[in-house]
Amino acid sequence: MSKRKVEDIVFDLAKPIVDRYSFELVEVEYKKEGNDWYLRLYIDKDGGIAIDDCQKVSEEMSDILDEVDPIEHAYIFEVSSPGIDRPLKTEWDYKKNHNKLVEVKLFSPMDGKKLIEGILTSYTEDTVELEQEQNRLTISKKDIAIIRPVIKF
Repeated sequence: MSKRKVEDIVFDLAKPIVDRYSFELVEVEYKKEGNDWYLRLYIDKDGGIAIDDCQKVSEEMSDILDEVDPIEHAYIFEVSSPGIDRPLKTEWDYKKNHNKLVEVKLFSPMDGKKLIEGILTSYTEDTVELEQEQNRLTISKKDIAIIRPVIKF
């Protein structure tokens, strides 16, 4: 079975569990690292995910994965937080980072820059708008390699 198909099947299996706890299912990742295959669920919630949250989802998902058995070979299963500087991917990510400082890496330079920082003031399915001091930029999402929050300590 293809990597993408496994991720889609596992996402569909995990979504109701994650929703029941009012968490967000950020991503399902299935990949080979060295000699081992890993299946990872990344979950989040307002205020951040705790170890106990990961454990709850892991226990329920382990039973379902044993029952459905979507992967034919041995793998390591993990449930984790995506981290505070994770890329913005979902609607929830954009809402959470609205009016906050973000960093945008572009595929091609815009005005000579491939890295732009600004306040995320609005977003649509196709664009993001950043505010930089007296300047507003509208960037097409298809031109964005990655967008993530800027974390300052």
